[in-house]
Amino acid sequence: MNKLLLFILLIAFCMSLFALQADEELAMHQYFDLKHGVNRAAHAGAQVLDRELLPEGKVDLDEVQARETALLYLRENLRLDEQLVPLPSAFLQGQVSVLVLDVIGAEHSFPYRYEQPAYEYSVTLNRPGVVVIIGVQYPRMYNLLKPVSWTVKGSAELVL
Repeated sequence: MNKLLLFILLIAFCMSLFALQADEELAMHQYFDLKHGVNRAAHAGAQVLDRELLPEGKVDLDEVQARETALLYLRENLRLDEQLVPLPSAFLQGQVSVLVLDVIGAEHSFPYRYEQPAYEYSVTLNRPGVVVIIGVQYPRMYNLLKPVSWTVKGSAELVL
């Protein structure tokens, strides 16, 4: 009887280890998906040129359009609605918060050192670019992991 009880406890322990490992693996995949989505959004925003300045030979970003494009790509890549709440088909469950969405235009001298000490982020941009930082809560599959929240950061510069 003791061996049977020990065997059942061992199986329960192994199943909880498996659940923990599966949750950690899924969390890492989710983080990389978030990172790719943020990078794609920053890249899309960084490619929006100010068409009024092009005839003058100046290359700069259209700040309003760059923000709108970055948000659109972020919503599409992470499957979010207009209020940045995940759609029913999305893996995320909580609202995504855009902590930083900065457009660095030609008014700065390049190379430009962008720093955001509140989020421990810095990047050197050689051309006009976009910086995106979002905050996300990871929806755990099991309650074996502590609550996980990420600050996902990305930036991109204009490609000529």
